Parts: sequence; C-alpha cells; structure tokens
Amino acid sequence: MIGVVREGGLLVLTLQRPEKANALSRAMLVDLLAALDDPPQVLILTGEARVFSAGADLDEAKAGLATDPIWDVLSNRIVSLPGLTIAALNGTLAGGAMGMTLACDLRLGVPGATFFYPVMRLGYLPQPADPARLVALIGPARAKMILMAGAKIAAEEALAWGLIDRIVAPADLLPTARALAADVLAAIPGHAAAIKRLMAQAEFARIP
Repeated sequence: MIGVVREGGLLVLTLQRPEKANALSRAMLVDLLAALDDPPQVLILTGEARVFSAGADLDEAKAGLATDPIWDVLSNRIVSLPGLTIAALNGTLAGGAMGMTLACDLRLGVPGATFFYPVMRLGYLPQPADPARLVALIGPARAKMILMAGAKIAAEEALAWGLIDRIVAPADLLPTARALAADVLAAIPGHAAAIKRLMAQAEFARIP
C-alpha cells in the first residue's frame, strides 16, 4: 500500500490505498519508515487518486493507532533527513497524515483540496511534535483554529496562511515537485544538508 520508486538520489513514496481515501494503517507507517532507512537526497511524498490521506484508518485508530508513537517517529525521521523533502499533496489532507507533511520542507497542494486535523472533535491529542510545527508555519491563532476550532482550510487560504507553499494543477503536481528537486539532485553530496543546518541555526539566532 506504499509505492516506492527510487531514481538515483530521488525517492518517491506514494500512499496507495485509494479505496479508503489513503487512510493510514500501522503497516503503512512501518513501510514508510523502512523506505527511509536509506536516506535520499530528495524525498517526494504523495498519494494516489484524489485524496492525499484521510488520516488514520478508523478501525485501527480506535484500537490504539491514534495514540501510537509511530506517527511522531515517522515525522521526526522526515525532519532529520539531510536532503530536500517535498509533500506533493494530490488532494485533501486530514488528521494524522498532517504530521508527515508538516515535517516536510515544502508542501504543494492542488485546487479544491482541504486541510483539517479534527483531534478536538475525535477526542485525541495531536501528535506531540505537530502543534509546534504548525505554529511555526502559520502562527498560534491559526494553529488553534485548526486544532481546537476544527476549521477546514481550503487550498487558497492554506496558501495565504503558509500552510502550503504553492497550488499546482493535478497534472503538474509531480512534475513541479521534480523540478524543485533538480538543483539538490545535481549538487554535490552534503550540500543540501549544509544549507539545512544553516537555516536550522538561524531559527535560534537573532538576525539583526
């Protein structure tokens, strides 16, 4: 249920459970983690059909997946990757799937997609690292609108907020992601990682 394509330094991971709106099972999360054991220069994370992911599989969520630490393990693994990470969101993004996309460096969305994280309504806490990453992208008030008020954010508003970085027609989604990956793939090994370290340092430094 996870498509894995490696092309040199590029790794494309595709959620492939369209009959369940790409809802994530624990087995799928394990497969995603396993695919990252050999860190790529560029990761593109996308989904099959018209929904990126509806979040956790509901039956497994009720059985304990909703609070399983594997979600944070996966998002933290993505954050730690030395290269460029791109979420090519082919449709709506919901629930637990938010974590892996917040962990990416760039997020592309398609027209008509919506973004929501209904932890308040469902009675769960968000994954531990997600609130801070969400606040860093869109600010505390907007993060509260999503996590506490249950707001569903349309693609255009998500772009204005900074939740996604570009809106792309579905046919252009993967070509755009690949174009964004080109400079990293052409660079010497370690160059992207060095730039990411400098940007991480800047987050904790006071820029005059």
